[in-house]
Amino acid sequence: MAWDTARTQQLLLDAAVEEFAEFGPDGARIARVATRAGVNKERIYQYFGNKEQLFSAVLTSELGKLAEAVPLVLERGRDLGDYAGRVFDYHSTHPHLSRLLAWEGLQRGVASEELAAGPERTAHYGEKVATLAAAQRAGELAEGVDPARLMFAVIGLVNAWFTLPQMVRLVLSGTPDPATDREAVVTLVRRLTKPAAE
Repeated sequence: MAWDTARTQQLLLDAAVEEFAEFGPDGARIARVATRAGVNKERIYQYFGNKEQLFSAVLTSELGKLAEAVPLVLERGRDLGDYAGRVFDYHSTHPHLSRLLAWEGLQRGVASEELAAGPERTAHYGEKVATLAAAQRAGELAEGVDPARLMFAVIGLVNAWFTLPQMVRLVLSGTPDPATDREAVVTLVRRLTKPAAE
């Protein structure tokens, strides 16, 4: 019987998502990934190299899924609140992604050579910033904030709901309400980006 390489790689990636989301890149264990996947751990080294490379592959794959599921195109860039709501929805159903990003930030810092797919991600976010800049020039978004900082603020606002659940509970004095929380994010982003003329 032929070995299904693609299926095995996907099993390992899926298992690694859970392992890295729970323990971070430093605390994750290759043996646990292999056990979760039901695959010999030597396959991890064969397909991905070391643990760092596996973490990079996981994060790159998961970020690619987000980019495909929630694109920011000019037509949608005009309503950045809608985009923030769609990203919020994605993170609601894929909470591991915010955790992976938080772990990367905590354990890998800001050195671009340590970030998974750093140049590709920089280019990807550059396209988003260019979309916001175009919407600002067209008078469809407020111009008072640098578009790169605006994009960062939206990313930070959305991700905070998932990376700081304790603060959500403390500040809101109770259990989060996803529908109300989403609406708050959408409203906040729309108010922040509303052109002055409106």
